[in-house]
Amino acid sequence: MHRDDDISNSSDPSNPVFKYATKLTSLIPYSAARPSPAIVVAWGVFLTLSFIVYGWTSDGDFSFLLTYAACCRAFGLFLLNFRMYASKSGASVSLKSLEAYILVFSFRIISIMRHEGYLPYDRSGDWFYHFVEFCSLAFTILAIYLLKFKFVSTYDEEKDAFGAFQIPTHFGVAFIVVPCFLMACVLKPNLNKDFLSDMSWTFSMYLESFAIAPQLYMFTKQAGSVIEVLVAHFVAALGFARIVEMTFWIWSFHELSDANGNTLVGYFVLIVQFVHVAIMGDFFYFYVISLKKGIPLQLPTQHGIV
Repeated sequence: MHRDDDISNSSDPSNPVFKYATKLTSLIPYSAARPSPAIVVAWGVFLTLSFIVYGWTSDGDFSFLLTYAACCRAFGLFLLNFRMYASKSGASVSLKSLEAYILVFSFRIISIMRHEGYLPYDRSGDWFYHFVEFCSLAFTILAIYLLKFKFVSTYDEEKDAFGAFQIPTHFGVAFIVVPCFLMACVLKPNLNKDFLSDMSWTFSMYLESFAIAPQLYMFTKQAGSVIEVLVAHFVAALGFARIVEMTFWIWSFHELSDANGNTLVGYFVLIVQFVHVAIMGDFFYFYVISLKKGIPLQLPTQHGIV
């Protein structure tokens, strides 16, 4: 095959490649195929603020990665709300994932407001980390409000079907919440030496590793369709936050031991974070390809991502 000839003739209307590209382009909205200037600005502002926050709140300690991960999560949720307001639509957004994240942030706040064992060691752990987690909780509550009330007509409940096997569809998220809660009660570190505080942090950590599953499952129901740009960025930001946080715990998991000094729980905390990244593996693959080629994120019809 002469690849150069194919490429040079790709603008020929009789070329099959040209016909396919024209057909695909006609199916993709302009806004989906090209990132809006507002999004480019939003990412630029976030990266700029990252340096400002680092200089303002950090002592250069490695634990700042925990704060930066929290900032990434908050930014992703901000993008989601921005997208819903701008498009006046909640299409492609999983209510079940948002419900799980409500619990993630709520239980983490319960832990960090009562004790300091799981806070960053630098100045960002004095107050800024708390502030960012409260912002994430507020953004999640707002997103749920928009999805359930303001833009409820655009929410696709039929595709948000994760876990709906033998229980009502709305409670499908219980399939990840209940096991994570039970694991947190049994396998938890003892940094705060307080059952409620240690269990709350551990539960939020375990649940966060699986909270994105309903959203990814919803994407599989849309296989073959273009994934809305900002929803893809939202999911990518949450995944990147976990990678940043996991980087910290790779070097620090040995500090997590139970009341008996057993470090098994530290390994388990690290494993569930690896599981989170593994769950998102396929999504990251197609997301990076879409960024590299400058095309919308589109999942192949015969490929699942969870």
